Amino acid sequence: MGIALSRRPSSMADGAPKLLIIGGSGLVGRALLGGLADGTAANIHALLRRPMDVSPSIETHLVDPQSWPSAIAAIAPEILLCALGTTIKAAGSQSAFYAVDFELLVASARAAHKAGARQIIFVSSVGANATSRGFYLRTKGEGEAAVEALGFDRVDIMRPGLLLGARQGALRVGERIGMALAPLTNALTPSAFDQFHGIHSEDVARAMIALIGAENGGNHVHHNREMLALARSE
Repeated sequence: MGIALSRRPSSMADGAPKLLIIGGSGLVGRALLGGLADGTAANIHALLRRPMDVSPSIETHLVDPQSWPSAIAAIAPEILLCALGTTIKAAGSQSAFYAVDFELLVASARAAHKAGARQIIFVSSVGANATSRGFYLRTKGEGEAAVEALGFDRVDIMRPGLLLGARQGALRVGERIGMALAPLTNALTPSAFDQFHGIHSEDVARAMIALIGAENGGNHVHHNREMLALARSE
């Protein structure tokens, strides 16, 4: 599939920072699209792999992931919001998972930075660590490190615990059990370990929206507690 750029909606606010959302089909991505749907705060674009029901105030671009870097260069966002993420089971293999959660993330971030983006806000995972023995957390940590090294003025990394919300498609057994038990485990887990609590995807999205255009530069990591505070301030 080639690049299919749509016409810019007239309702977008002229002069506002140009935002680009990638990963819009997942829990956090759908919440981001919904939270930004009024189109009054920014010039908003969404890069999609397949058609979705999106507010007409958001300009959508249907692009095969292999062409995302060139599409991002054409859009030239000022701020990139990334909610990319899959699972090894859904991807089918470790290499397929790595292709999304590391390679596509970093290629998209690099293209945005090269096109002039000053800020990236993206979803990682609690426990992400480039030196982890676990493949999932090591991949997440390597992705974080690679994005931080690109030289954005500001990098915001969201590290949620178990994401809660209405998932599309059939839930795996572990997901059903984890989501059902989340209120109990949240209540029983000491506050010192609240980064491992379940957190609603809408709260992660609200936190990301609250960080748009944040002025202090550098790299910033946000766990559940920080995200909930940001979500309430949004």
